[in-house]
Amino acid sequence: MSSTILTHKPGGSSAKRTATSRHLLHLNELGLLAAIVVLYIALSASAGGFLDTENQLGILRDAASVGIPALGVTLVIIAGEIDISIGPAVAFASVIFAKGASDWDLGIAGALVLTLVAGLLWGAFAGWLRARFAVPSFIATLGLWSALGGLALYATDALPVPLPASSFVDSLGGKFLGVPTPAVVFIVLFFVFWYIARRTAYGRSVYATGGNAAAAQLAGIPIRRIRVMLFATTGVLAALTGVLLAARLGSGNGGAAAGLEFDVIAAVVIGGTALAGGRGSLIGTMLGVIFISVIANGLVLLGVNPFLQNVVRGVIIVAAVLANVIIGRRGNVTRVS
Repeated sequence: MSSTILTHKPGGSSAKRTATSRHLLHLNELGLLAAIVVLYIALSASAGGFLDTENQLGILRDAASVGIPALGVTLVIIAGEIDISIGPAVAFASVIFAKGASDWDLGIAGALVLTLVAGLLWGAFAGWLRARFAVPSFIATLGLWSALGGLALYATDALPVPLPASSFVDSLGGKFLGVPTPAVVFIVLFFVFWYIARRTAYGRSVYATGGNAAAAQLAGIPIRRIRVMLFATTGVLAALTGVLLAARLGSGNGGAAAGLEFDVIAAVVIGGTALAGGRGSLIGTMLGVIFISVIANGLVLLGVNPFLQNVVRGVIIVAAVLANVIIGRRGNVTRVS
């Protein structure tokens, strides 16, 4: 006869939970990889032009727009926080970059630096509100979502701001060795963030903060500083995405990237990152980004109504959160027969 009990041994219990969590993440990653393969088989048979080279490059380009900010959001959610400001932040960054390069006569280099610094500052501000005053990150970034979105439209009168002609801008919006430049940036950043998360003390501190913030603080981990750094990072990544988007469109646009935050969060959650914090995988996020991008591309090629496309995204998000809750419950309990 077997029974299920909760173990409370200080070392063994923690080690078992960690092993279980990693096992579940690996299962999630394998499941996502299998789902992507199935999607490719189904869409190649039903959606004309899906396997065309240009369409595949388009998927990579779209994946980068979701994936670059998703890298930062993955660490934020692992730490037990949330950032819903990504869409308006990307749009406002594109506006700052375009205006800095044209209306403010800063040149392309000056506009790029200004945009990245601005992203760093508004992200750090959200992190400071969370760290200093314990403002829930959802509320802090919701305020940013509203403020940045309003500023982007106010500064442009909801009209595009053209970028001046520049070979550098053309290269950002074009290709590098035949691959869209944003996709190259995404891949490079993925390896950087993977190394940070898996091989540095900062990465371990992020996981510890999400697992048990009180215990992490007692262990000497600077919780406040980490929270500020996490949101500053997402701000910079959103700003970088805005620059790449502006280069691709040839202009800054206050209405661009609408709803991007939902795709980003969906990709992170589908990738296996627990909304409760303490568990997550950048490899899972990468697969989640590809999964979301392939579905979006396939729906367009199949001629699905745009409003129904939003329905599909909503269903995916809810299903991913449900799966995460179930997996999280299994991972929090060590079963002994």
